[in-house]
Amino acid sequence: MSEFTPMMSQYLNIKKEKPNTILFFRLGDFYEMFFEDAKVASQILNITLTAREGGKNKKVPMCGLPYHAAESYIAKLIKAGKKVAICEQVEDPKTAKGLVKREVVRTITPGTVLSPALLEDKVNNYLVAINKDKASIGLAFVESSTGEFMVSEFSSEAKLFAELMRLGPKECLIPESLRDDPAISVFARDNQMSITLQDDWTFSLDTAQSTLCGFFGTITMDGFGCGNLTHGIGAAGAIIRYLKETGQSSLSHITRVTPYSSEEFMSIDPASWRNLELTKTIRSGEKTGSLIWVLDQTGTAMGGRLLRSWIQQPLLNEMEIIYRQDGVEEFRQSSSLREKITTCLKSIHDLARLAGRIDAGLANARDIIALKESLLIVPSIKTALATCKSNSIKDTIRDLDELRDIVELIDKAIHDTPPLSLREGGIIKSGYNQDLDELHEITRDAKGWILRLQQEEIKRTGIGSLKISYNKVFGYYIEITKANLHLVPQDYIRKQTIANGERFITPQLKEKEVQILSASERITGIEYEIFLMVRAEIISKIDRIQQVSRAIAILDVLVSMAKVAVENDYTRPVINDGDTILLKDARHPVVEKVLAGEGFVPNDTLLDQSNNQILIITGPNMAGKSTYIRQVALIVLMAQIGSFVPAKKAEIGVVDQIFTRVGASDELMKGQSTFMVEMIETANILNNSTPKSLVILDEIGRGTSTFDGVSIAWAVAEYIHNHSSVKARTLFATHYHELTELEVVFKGIKNYNIAVKEWGDKIIFLRKIIPGGADKSYGIHVAKLAGLPKEVILRATEILDNLEMESIAGDGKPKLAKVKGKKEKHVQLDIFDLAQAINDKAIEALKQIDVNNLTPIEALNKLYELKKMV
Repeated sequence: MSEFTPMMSQYLNIKKEKPNTILFFRLGDFYEMFFEDAKVASQILNITLTAREGGKNKKVPMCGLPYHAAESYIAKLIKAGKKVAICEQVEDPKTAKGLVKREVVRTITPGTVLSPALLEDKVNNYLVAINKDKASIGLAFVESSTGEFMVSEFSSEAKLFAELMRLGPKECLIPESLRDDPAISVFARDNQMSITLQDDWTFSLDTAQSTLCGFFGTITMDGFGCGNLTHGIGAAGAIIRYLKETGQSSLSHITRVTPYSSEEFMSIDPASWRNLELTKTIRSGEKTGSLIWVLDQTGTAMGGRLLRSWIQQPLLNEMEIIYRQDGVEEFRQSSSLREKITTCLKSIHDLARLAGRIDAGLANARDIIALKESLLIVPSIKTALATCKSNSIKDTIRDLDELRDIVELIDKAIHDTPPLSLREGGIIKSGYNQDLDELHEITRDAKGWILRLQQEEIKRTGIGSLKISYNKVFGYYIEITKANLHLVPQDYIRKQTIANGERFITPQLKEKEVQILSASERITGIEYEIFLMVRAEIISKIDRIQQVSRAIAILDVLVSMAKVAVENDYTRPVINDGDTILLKDARHPVVEKVLAGEGFVPNDTLLDQSNNQILIITGPNMAGKSTYIRQVALIVLMAQIGSFVPAKKAEIGVVDQIFTRVGASDELMKGQSTFMVEMIETANILNNSTPKSLVILDEIGRGTSTFDGVSIAWAVAEYIHNHSSVKARTLFATHYHELTELEVVFKGIKNYNIAVKEWGDKIIFLRKIIPGGADKSYGIHVAKLAGLPKEVILRATEILDNLEMESIAGDGKPKLAKVKGKKEKHVQLDIFDLAQAINDKAIEALKQIDVNNLTPIEALNKLYELKKMV
């Protein structure tokens, strides 16, 4: 590298160690980037790309930014999926001999950010690791800003990706051997997950166990309950090694690794995450319009993140659900208690992330004061909750450690309004350290000495405008205007000429300056040492701070749910292990909020395993079918996180999985047809649902021809109804009216439709679910309103009549119910029911006849068709 300057050679050597990062190279008060890094960063950050001398006739591409403004620029690079290596000057340029020594002190990646500027308050920022082979799949994840660290294993890729969908990780570690894994690559691409490759050996069981045991100071992982999770341990070990490699100076806020099983929670597949819009909408990707938008009235960042976690992991254990409900109930019943806790929560900072920043050495004195201010609120919370009866609240009270030792230490040591910088003094309170107090006295006395010297010099020289000032470049100086230069004494030493006069020093002034600056420098050093001591004491109590953080987050979520329940007139659902889902006057929580003031039409639902297993919902487009079936899924999910629900009455037999099959337009960009996406998602439902599942099907078969679509939709409903391993409670919205005939054949299938009122040429959607299939689709009516030619409308009506008359076989069964090669049993239908069904068909056919435009021959043909029907 002899053709480069020494500084540029140093840069290139350091860059070799961090080839896949944007290297922020510290030069004085700036971070500078060179070569390809400069080109990439200048485009992303929209800053000027320039050049500097790099060696013999070499111009090197360069861009730079002030070091004190780096966070906002780093945030943009991380958001763009880049990694940033921070290279600092690790020795004082004033004392350095030759080139200043520089080192990378930390690497910031999408999954390891700690700065508040790079994080969303109420969203976790997960780093995950996947350790996968044919036998099993291990997954570990860490939230490095809070210390949450968990590990699990999965038996299938479907379960793994459902969990990844829940976590929404920003970065994923995988071994080199999985570099070309298509499933991981597609998921990463579609969900903005950055992939980081690691050597395979870092995931090996022996290496990972050694890493983890060394980190936690144990001889085995059995004490954490994850000793048998061999693949999971491999992933967890890779995470700890990566955190150390990226320069996380201290990881003591990661106090444990917790095993968990996805079997403890309701399973929600990736398609259902999107379709139900739990945390963001499909169209905009924003929180507004999602379920969490309705439910989130949390007052703290920790509470907001916990609520999101609860929504993403609905419970299966009815006693755990009731445990949460009891806390919500107690807060719902007492408005004064809600108000007291809400007021307290407003003053609490993000304790979990404060603890992480303190542990990582990134906290300043203001962060320490924020910790103290938050802990000072804890006694008020405990007092307000003292008379609560529910176990969920009483258990949190026990975890509300007031940490008086930490509060007292901070209160004695740290100024209430400290500066941002740790190197400018003004951090430590007077009276805390005797040496520091003496040095402060010297500087205070020095200020008085300077003022006295200024008065003496004015008197001695007769120059009334003489003043003594200070700046960092020249130190202390005496400033004399041009008009008075002839009065300057001989012992004044000229230091600088300025526009309006000159600046001087004296030996006496210079001697005092050395004394003052020495004291100031010692003050800064001692204050920093004391701050580090206070920080170390706080770090030793990190686990207690995290315990308080978790307790406050739980209280926050319970209060939030209570507030939402009161404001929206939600009811407490009855939770049991039965198979019934009963809802009276239920509403869609999100649509109701969007329509605030306009009124939402409530509806009932009854699903069970006997006579109401599958509900076929028919009705015209835009009548509200999709809203109705989604609201049932959302209410079930809300109930199983412990929330109250939008209904007058609700009984929920616990659901193990929610499946939804709705729109597929978002998948077209992946090169799959709408119909293929429909079939893949439908296959997933049929292969994985159980009698405890809830299935939401919206317009199955619409992506292919009508006959194919009807056939597939019919067969899917049959399969769900007949197979004992499936038997899922199902809401099936469809525009195929042929499916209403399923009710004639199968005991567990019932027809419902959206009520519609015709008023002249208008259709009024009543939004009410009523028993029975829709009598017509109103498609031809809409076509007429749209202005289609009269001839087309008449022909469409005629074809519709023919289709409707051919739908019933001679034995009264729908023709679609016929099974090839299977001898049909003779079914004795109730003669009155059959007669009524035939009469209804005949009457409907009569209604469709346009008498004014009917020829005599056509009239005879119509009469013959009607006679055949009856």
